[in-house]
Amino acid sequence: MAAAVVDSAMEVVPALAEEAAPEAAGLSCLVNLPGEVLEYILCSGSLTAADIGRVSSTCRRLRELCQSSGKVWKEQFRVRWPSLMKHYSPTDYVNWLEEYKVRQKAGLEARKIVASFSKRFFSEHVPCNGFSDIENLEGPEIFFEDELVCILNMEGRKALTWKYYAKKILYYLRQQKILNNLKAFLQQPDDYESYLEGAVYIDQYCNPLSDISLKDIQAQIDSIVELVCKTLRGINSRHPSLAFKAGESSMIMEIELQSQVLDAMNYVLYDQLKFKGNRMDYYNALNLYMHQVLIRRTGIPISMSLLYLTIARQLGVPLEPVNFPSHFLLRWCQGAEGASLDIFDYIYIDAFGKGKQLTVKECEYLIGQHVTAALYGVVNVKKVLQRMVGNLLSLGKREGIDQSYQLLRDSLDLYLAMYPDQVQLLLLQARLYFHLGIWPEKSFCLVLKVLDILQHIQTLDPGQHGAVGYLVQHTLEHIERKKEEVGVEVKLRSHEKHRDVCYSIGLIMKHKRYGYNCVIYGWDPTCMMGHEWIRNMNVHSLPHGHHQPFYNVLVEDGSCRYAAQENLEYNVEPQEISHPDVGRYFSEFTGTHYIPNAELEIRYPEDLESVYETVQNIYSAKKEDAE
Repeated sequence: MAAAVVDSAMEVVPALAEEAAPEAAGLSCLVNLPGEVLEYILCSGSLTAADIGRVSSTCRRLRELCQSSGKVWKEQFRVRWPSLMKHYSPTDYVNWLEEYKVRQKAGLEARKIVASFSKRFFSEHVPCNGFSDIENLEGPEIFFEDELVCILNMEGRKALTWKYYAKKILYYLRQQKILNNLKAFLQQPDDYESYLEGAVYIDQYCNPLSDISLKDIQAQIDSIVELVCKTLRGINSRHPSLAFKAGESSMIMEIELQSQVLDAMNYVLYDQLKFKGNRMDYYNALNLYMHQVLIRRTGIPISMSLLYLTIARQLGVPLEPVNFPSHFLLRWCQGAEGASLDIFDYIYIDAFGKGKQLTVKECEYLIGQHVTAALYGVVNVKKVLQRMVGNLLSLGKREGIDQSYQLLRDSLDLYLAMYPDQVQLLLLQARLYFHLGIWPEKSFCLVLKVLDILQHIQTLDPGQHGAVGYLVQHTLEHIERKKEEVGVEVKLRSHEKHRDVCYSIGLIMKHKRYGYNCVIYGWDPTCMMGHEWIRNMNVHSLPHGHHQPFYNVLVEDGSCRYAAQENLEYNVEPQEISHPDVGRYFSEFTGTHYIPNAELEIRYPEDLESVYETVQNIYSAKKEDAE
């Protein structure tokens, strides 16, 4: 019976929402219902925020039920933006109507900015001050981020350009927040030894779009600790570590009891859970990200050591990190407390090598060289993080396919956050900005990121005058070129000089020689590269040489290439190209081809019609043959 009353009342509510002056009988039927039933109806999900606004204006009782801090507006907010609810405490007073308005406004602002990015930055990387509009936004940053996530989660193969720039903006916002947290972390006193926290900041900065938190990583480590305790209980049911509570920092001093913990750890980590050092794919950045170490159960010496160290300390074993050359280690003190110790009073643990315990002699044998006693010393958190970032920096320099050098850029940011006066790295950063063409939006502006870096270098080390002068000169030349730049170059297929161009932007192609799949995002009537490139790529050996159309293509392996027309052919089974820059040029994938976004279409205004003709001739004919 109650359900029937609710169903009947729910039919009345929309009608009331549409009428400015509802009939007295209908209004009476509704407002005479019990308050719980009315609230249930209003929170049922069948009414929009606009409906609730109109309903609340019909009478005093409904207005009271729809008060701004009440359950009705809270439910409207929750249904619309469920991921934001975790930011509110159940005990806090919240004006849900006001929160709804602010979040709605933030969403509109976010979409406006995302929509503007393609036009502003289509022909170049987003510049250093390209995010200034975002930094000046009013309202909670979490609302703006939430809207960007909503854009990224839009279903289907549409809105690719929106997703491309939403991802860039979200990447920037989260990195700025993480970098600020890291800088605050680095200001902690030297005896603050949260190695895991620092490692997680590095992980988060390099993977800002992933859901990585210290809390989640600690929870995973806690589950490993529980398994170790279970094993330890079988070794010694009265072991003091078993009585430790979560978050305690107690240490056990007896060597025999510490040894029992390490034995249990080695069994759980390496035998039960199958953790191991990644010898097969050592030079992979994933080996340095703690969340990936836990997922893949593999890493390199420093990341495996941090995991081992964290677990040991939670169980009362005071291991310490050793910045050993070529192979990060941990040390375990065997001497009496308070005694004068040297390097021979420690056992050294190789977490990469399944927790093997080493003597000083064996450590030297491990790396094949003799080292001084100083290199067996313990290092603080900052030095550990410096080594982790240094490893990432080395990997970033080795990047071949990723032409955005994202890992190199991220690791430089992290290293300079710790050591802002490293001249050689500042020079590398300046060269990188110059190479990538990452300039401020108003290039003639006096405040240039590159010039700021160079001025800082000159102050730190006047001996770098030659390198600084070279980069300053080329930076200023770039500014002058930007001043002289004319409008967008438009390429018409109908023009006589383009008569040999056979393919169009948006078509999915296959390379005849190398077999890779790609999508065309630009073309030239002849090869426009310099003589050196033509010679290095052996273009003259092609039957048509460089006097044939060449195409800019995005390749499925993430690279961008410049391919000769005679080396390309239609892909008879077109598939999406998983390239990070697809959204920069295209707005949608139709299943057979990509549709250019507005900026690319301006540059190739006649190509889309040609694409439709090609699709009709190639793929429709194939479909008919199959049928």
